Amino acid sequence: MASSSGNSSGSLQIQNSGSEEDLQQLMDQRKRKRMLSNRESARRSRLRKQKHLDDMMAKVTELKNGNSQILTRINVTTQHYMNVEAENSVLRAQMMELSQRLQSLNEILNYIDSNSATVAASAATNSMFQAEEIQGFSDGFLNNPWNIMYSNQQPITASADMFDY
Repeated sequence: MASSSGNSSGSLQIQNSGSEEDLQQLMDQRKRKRMLSNRESARRSRLRKQKHLDDMMAKVTELKNGNSQILTRINVTTQHYMNVEAENSVLRAQMMELSQRLQSLNEILNYIDSNSATVAASAATNSMFQAEEIQGFSDGFLNNPWNIMYSNQQPITASADMFDY
């Protein structure tokens, strides 16, 4: 029995060593499978990362283009604003000048109105005296025989061109 038990322990050792080899192979196989899986996962991760980077670069380009367009619109709007502001400034100056002219004209009209009322009152009183004087003058002028030859003459006119300065 001893020999048979020795035999069986020897074959058990062979079996154990075969089993250990199988176990080792199984572990190696699992390790290789895990390594391949990790490599594939790392590759997918790198692809995702590259795709994300490409997407981000495309977004940066898109945003830069958008910023450029906005900057151009801001510049155009600023120029338009400056043009409108300059035009408003000119219009304000013209308005001030026209307001001053209007005020001056109103002052002139007020002066004329106040003087015309005074002149009209004095003219009414003076017209009676002048009418009598003119009647007396014309009667005396026309009754004088020396003045009759001048009654049909044109008035004598003078201009600045006649004088040498």
